[in-house]
Amino acid sequence: MLGRATYARTGSFRPENLGQNALAMIGNLCFTIFVLGVLIFTIIAATYEPEDPLFHPSTKINTFLTSTSNATFRSDETVVKTGEDFLASNQTAFATFINITDVETPKDDGSSTPELTTENCVGPIDCRDPEVFHLMMRKTIEQFKDIHFYRFGKPVPANNGSSCDMAWRFRPKEGKTAAFYKDYRRFVITRSENCTLSVVGIGDYHTGVNARKRKKNQKPGFEKAPKQQQQAVLLPVVGETVNDSLPVVESEKSFSRGKYIIYSGGGDRCKSMNHYLWSFLCALGEAQYLNRTLIMDLTICLNSMYSSSNQDEEGKDFRFYFDFEHLKEAASVLDQAQFWEDWGKWHRKDKLSLHLVEDFGITPMKLAEVQDTLIMRKFGSVEPDNYWYRVCEGETESVVQRPWHLIWKSRRLMDIVSAIASRLNWDYDAVHIERGDKAKNKELWPNLAVDTSPDALLSTLANKIEDGRNIYIATNEPDTSFFDPLKDKYTTHFLDEYKDLWDENSEWYSETTKLNKGVPVEFDGYMRVSVDTEVFLRGKKQIETFNDLTNDCKDGINTCNTAAS
Repeated sequence: MLGRATYARTGSFRPENLGQNALAMIGNLCFTIFVLGVLIFTIIAATYEPEDPLFHPSTKINTFLTSTSNATFRSDETVVKTGEDFLASNQTAFATFINITDVETPKDDGSSTPELTTENCVGPIDCRDPEVFHLMMRKTIEQFKDIHFYRFGKPVPANNGSSCDMAWRFRPKEGKTAAFYKDYRRFVITRSENCTLSVVGIGDYHTGVNARKRKKNQKPGFEKAPKQQQQAVLLPVVGETVNDSLPVVESEKSFSRGKYIIYSGGGDRCKSMNHYLWSFLCALGEAQYLNRTLIMDLTICLNSMYSSSNQDEEGKDFRFYFDFEHLKEAASVLDQAQFWEDWGKWHRKDKLSLHLVEDFGITPMKLAEVQDTLIMRKFGSVEPDNYWYRVCEGETESVVQRPWHLIWKSRRLMDIVSAIASRLNWDYDAVHIERGDKAKNKELWPNLAVDTSPDALLSTLANKIEDGRNIYIATNEPDTSFFDPLKDKYTTHFLDEYKDLWDENSEWYSETTKLNKGVPVEFDGYMRVSVDTEVFLRGKKQIETFNDLTNDCKDGINTCNTAAS
């Protein structure tokens, strides 16, 4: 019986069944390989993240934006790059600046004051006098030797008879960013016994408040005409009065004729600023492709990595971080709250229609023929399929371009940057020193802590920066006294040295509080990093942590070649 039972169990392996068994085994093996392949592909697809395009040169960014790669954006704590960062710093507009020889002799245009005598050599200084204007221009050019001047506004009287306020547009001689700056200062002018005028004092940055705004019908000041007319490139002017009031629709008729698009919901809320901008620019790009007005939510949720509470913080305003005035002038956008108010008043009366889209796979190209007044893209609750930027992936990536040129950094923040650089007379070198958690992690950054110690810094910087120079140190080291030994050779400066530029008595505080409906605005972590980075970028010499101070790789051991590619 035992022999028969054994034979029964092994009977399937008789010679006549071997072919069937082999086919079955091969089929099972192929199915197993197929299942494993699908599993591996799914894991790779779910976890793959291409290189962050914003932290490469503009040529690589353009390549990325026109490539067929997955457009997923990798989160990063670094301050986001915006449109002005991609403009070449050698714009033709920077070539025609004013030399002192251009203003050496006042031109007689018939408006000169009469010859001074003992009788009229008294009284307050006439700020409208061409002689006073030319004197102030010459003195300004002589005093600020590291600056190129492009325009001087006509002087205006200050608050007493011996002072005049004057504004000018300028740019540092060794400027590495494509932008103009505006300053306005107070000049103290004296008149000698023989009526000779002289400037005895020039105030600090932005002290000439009476010259800040150019008055209506005011005659233009002094500006050197360019040698040849070229197509103008729109450039930021830091220091001008900011007008970022919300745009409004002129009338019911204008509203009803418009075509709009809005993105609703999704998982982008409270993500990093890079993620936010990557998704927002996708929405803005689709709006431009469809020739529609983008309805945007100006409220931002600040990610916990930037907040002092270490919690995500709602209630921030787009205008705290970005230049909304430039955006609304260069693109068609409306505030979401204002739009829904108008929509509620007029959509039934004027029979305005809505086209709902709940699948990000429906491309902008498929929506090109939609005639409804409003297209609403509604995103669900499942990440990452509810990220706005998914709309711009796949075939859309080569059709809808993200309009980087429309997003500039907040000019209020950049004015703080300009104020810091001006206090250093635009004549300083900058060092970026990254420590923090990376310096504590010896496995990934074995040399960073030692290479960024005061002794090592003194040794390294000795061959890079001259003794006695002003050095601005951009760092995440919370205790800046750690760098005190550097004071033996350099004059060191840190961000918190300039707290008065955003404290309760500052212009920034006043304007952002007004923007925030009377509620004071915190100078948060993102703003700090943004200002710190921009001041660093305006240094004459720029010393980087991972390029110049240590051989460790920015992203950890054995990643240098990957980061550079």
